[in-house]
Amino acid sequence: MIDLTTNPYYLTKDEIDYVYQQVNQMTVDEKIGQLFFVIGQDENTVNLDEFIDKYKPGGMMFRPGPAKDIKRQIKQIQSRSKYPLFFAANLESGGNGIVNEGTWLGMPMQMAATDNTDAAFQLGSIAGYEANQVGCNMSFAPIVDIDNNFRNPITNTRTFGSDPKRVLRMAQAQRKGLEENQVIPVIKHFPGDGVDERDQHLLSSINSLSADDWSNTYGHIYKTFIDQGISTVMIGHIYQPAWERKLQTGIKDQDLRPASASKLLINGLLRQELGFNGLAMTDATAMVGYNVILSREELLPATINAGVDMILFNKNIDEDYKAITTAVKTGVVSLERLDEAVTRILATKVSQKVLTTDGELGITIPETLTLKTNEHQAITKRIAKQSVTLVKDRDHLLPISPAKTPRVRLIVLGDSDDGGFKEGGKVTDLFKEELEKVGFDVSLYQMDFHEMFEEGVADLKEKFDLAFYVANVETASNQTTTRLDWIHLMAANAPWFAKAIPTVFVSTANPYHLFDVPYLSTYINAYTGNPANVKAIIRKMTGQENFEGINPIDPTCGDFNAAL
Repeated sequence: MIDLTTNPYYLTKDEIDYVYQQVNQMTVDEKIGQLFFVIGQDENTVNLDEFIDKYKPGGMMFRPGPAKDIKRQIKQIQSRSKYPLFFAANLESGGNGIVNEGTWLGMPMQMAATDNTDAAFQLGSIAGYEANQVGCNMSFAPIVDIDNNFRNPITNTRTFGSDPKRVLRMAQAQRKGLEENQVIPVIKHFPGDGVDERDQHLLSSINSLSADDWSNTYGHIYKTFIDQGISTVMIGHIYQPAWERKLQTGIKDQDLRPASASKLLINGLLRQELGFNGLAMTDATAMVGYNVILSREELLPATINAGVDMILFNKNIDEDYKAITTAVKTGVVSLERLDEAVTRILATKVSQKVLTTDGELGITIPETLTLKTNEHQAITKRIAKQSVTLVKDRDHLLPISPAKTPRVRLIVLGDSDDGGFKEGGKVTDLFKEELEKVGFDVSLYQMDFHEMFEEGVADLKEKFDLAFYVANVETASNQTTTRLDWIHLMAANAPWFAKAIPTVFVSTANPYHLFDVPYLSTYINAYTGNPANVKAIIRKMTGQENFEGINPIDPTCGDFNAAL
């Protein structure tokens, strides 16, 4: 029996009676529907009313779209559904996680670089406000992963850095900002990403810390949030072998499971050891890291039996519903376990005001759409000013000026708008425009075979006075690295001339690029490639304002050459 009077629910007797009454009245199909947290549907190809009537999902996650369209669809779905849905978005870096017009405030690591929790609070508050305006009531954030491994391609700037204490402080502030705007925070990705150098989208990754080290870092963060009443935890497709071995002495390697299918890690570690009584949902089950554990037909029921309450996304929605329905009918998933999961889902909805005891939507969707983006842009500019970090300027190349180095060659790396979690697209035009505004003559690097094979330093000096490198190699899902990728022919765009021609390097994403260019004397991290940051970078590089950001990670990656 779940105690709904205590953390994180704190329901009244009437609310508890309502929850159990609904669970007892629901059909098995309705209960199974509540387990599924589906991807937002395209109203141009799917009849939303028919979809809700057929699948009866407990939650839906939207990718960004036009605000008016998102709001209209959410209102339609909420009015159609017997039980209001959790409507979620990846509000990791601003309201642009739910609406195209939303504010792109910046990546979590940028907030950490201010060393001021107000930045993280504003991240939660602005994203929460803009999400609330369209009826989005849940955020798949804060991210409480710790960026322990600089090679990890999926944590990186999505985290608050490598210091567990700072991660906790920042995530707590972001949570507060979300909750003040009636948006439910979901902390992720239990048991913690950032130790492995691989991406759980592509395989089941491993948190290889010892049980004690885990408890003192990731465990401390989760325990603090749990004690403070966090309602929902997202479970990653991530192993934590030390804790599984601690909880079951002698367990064989082949019997270890990623958390999303591990009864030891969910019921044992998360619920019993850490005391979590709330709602557990998987990370996206479309990921390779989930589907390689077992066959999907076996895996979905195993996930529910492990103590997970909601399944995020589907490969084939009909197959997935059939797998759970068959598992319930055959007793693989007991009715008692099904009721337990549905009880947690409904109790969370009631406690978080998504659902009232009258069966209505508790969080009112505003009639008038007001995003306040101008006000939010002012905050974005302030955070940009506070966060851009000068990692080193050994040879004192800064400040730069058109008087000293009038001709600038701009070399941009990785500037793509493709891939998951990439927020804003290209920075090339932004940098060129801002440099030209302050008087530089800017030429954009293009591969030139004659230059590559025939020209030396003197030839290059005839073309430009300063080499300005910008790397916008963003964190994205389903890629194996965020390292620099030079032109494969002769590494033609690499700064081989840096000892002869002044060269500066700016990263607007991955903060670890100094590892690949340790010989450069001037290196800057900005963490996010939004317009506010680009403008702040140029102001600081030209001496119009000071650098204020701190290093939330070790940008040298422990390389003594990079530290010189």
